[in-house]
Amino acid sequence: MTRRSCTIYVVGITCAVLLAVGIGLFAGQVFRTLMNNRLKKEIVLVEGSRVFDSWKKPPPPVYMQFYFFNMTNPKEFLAGTKPEVKQIGPYTYREYRYKDNVSMVANGKMVSAYNTKSFVFLREKSVGDPAEDNITTVNIPAWAVMNNVKDSFWKASMVSIWMNSLKSDLFTTRTVDELLWGYKDPLLVRVAGTKPEVETVFGLMYKKNGSNDGEFIYHTGEQNYMDYGRIETWKGQRELTFWRSNYSNSIVGSDGSAFHPLLDKDERIHIFTPDLCRTIYMEFEKDVEVKGIPAYRFTPPPSVLASKEENPDNEGFCVTPKECLGTGVLKVSPCRKGAPVVASFPHFYLADNKYVAAIEGLSPERTHHQTFLDLNPTTGVIVRAHKRAQVNILMQRIPGFPTTRSLNETVFPVMFLNESVEIDDASSERLKKLLLISNLVSNFPLVIVGLGVILLMVFVILLCRARKQKSSAEDDTAYSPVNDKEKEDPQNGTYIGLTPKANVEA
Repeated sequence: MTRRSCTIYVVGITCAVLLAVGIGLFAGQVFRTLMNNRLKKEIVLVEGSRVFDSWKKPPPPVYMQFYFFNMTNPKEFLAGTKPEVKQIGPYTYREYRYKDNVSMVANGKMVSAYNTKSFVFLREKSVGDPAEDNITTVNIPAWAVMNNVKDSFWKASMVSIWMNSLKSDLFTTRTVDELLWGYKDPLLVRVAGTKPEVETVFGLMYKKNGSNDGEFIYHTGEQNYMDYGRIETWKGQRELTFWRSNYSNSIVGSDGSAFHPLLDKDERIHIFTPDLCRTIYMEFEKDVEVKGIPAYRFTPPPSVLASKEENPDNEGFCVTPKECLGTGVLKVSPCRKGAPVVASFPHFYLADNKYVAAIEGLSPERTHHQTFLDLNPTTGVIVRAHKRAQVNILMQRIPGFPTTRSLNETVFPVMFLNESVEIDDASSERLKKLLLISNLVSNFPLVIVGLGVILLMVFVILLCRARKQKSSAEDDTAYSPVNDKEKEDPQNGTYIGLTPKANVEA
């Protein structure tokens, strides 16, 4: 066997082995499984893991924007006309968040932490000065007190007298700072004289600067990667007590800061939000890309805040069977000390049209008012997010208060917030490197198949060359037998073919 033949055989055998091994590994997803198992071990909430430090103190900047609805015709509205509002904002704050008092519990299977937040005003990203800009809006403390005493004629009469003497109207004009971070309300001060437990200061974000929502206990994800960041208890509770069904009181999913790796488009993401006093869920909407990083966009479907008729599961969120609002709004008074607070998406996005039509100046738009999460499916990392929610007050006639007699039931918008985050450049570069390594390792069988294909081409070329060379060699050694006929020799005349003479003696 020649050296060339040996080379051909070696190339052919190597090619066959590479193709067989590569195709087998690719079909069995061996390297992808190895990489996924590696990610499951790396993305856990334990000291020293790849994600623990960034979970405790997220590096990307978070911004909180507040938009207020300034009431332009309060007197006309109280007389029975349609209310008119004008949106003013944003007033933007840099939100600093970190996990405080982090400690391992349950023999290291879970981790306890407090979510602490603080806010710093950013003038360059805001429309004005919150200490000077005035907003005319619903007098929330007054409505809270009126709702708390509406079932008692004597208490309602007393509060009505107090409101008249203090000139506490159904609407108030306050600065943005007061509405957000708190002001001493004269009516609350009067009520606190008979009920010391009543807080005399009111603010939409009162006591939320530099504070936390209580203790959370999370699963680390070591036992099961699907449990990464999942809440076990909040304030020592496995479920809430505000609502009327187990489904409504359930505490499910994460707190919105961490999601398990290897996300699937078909799964529902559950997020527990103390501000809404409930768990919401989000579903896949579309593929997106943020700074070159692929991501799945998850958004809350209309069924989250649908009416009990459209989604029977939501019946438990009715305060009472009679106090059940329509699609797109949620009365959260059970966890707001009885105040008639209603939550929704901004401008009543995804809500019944009647709520939008009742207020002049609203225009819900998907681009500006949708809540969404963009998550990298491989790691579960948040690459971009917008949490948008609106605070409203349910205004209606209340017995014992003559100033409300001309009111029709109205869900009145007060303010909406937009809490946003986008992955920073340094974090995105690290994530892209991790994804590159993951893709290379996961697709290594394709590299083997590629080498096999290249060797197959080389093998075919070698075979063709060997066949061609063999044909040439055969042409060089071929001859024709002598003919019986005489042939002409151009130099010596006639050529006569001779045969050996036979032996005569024989």
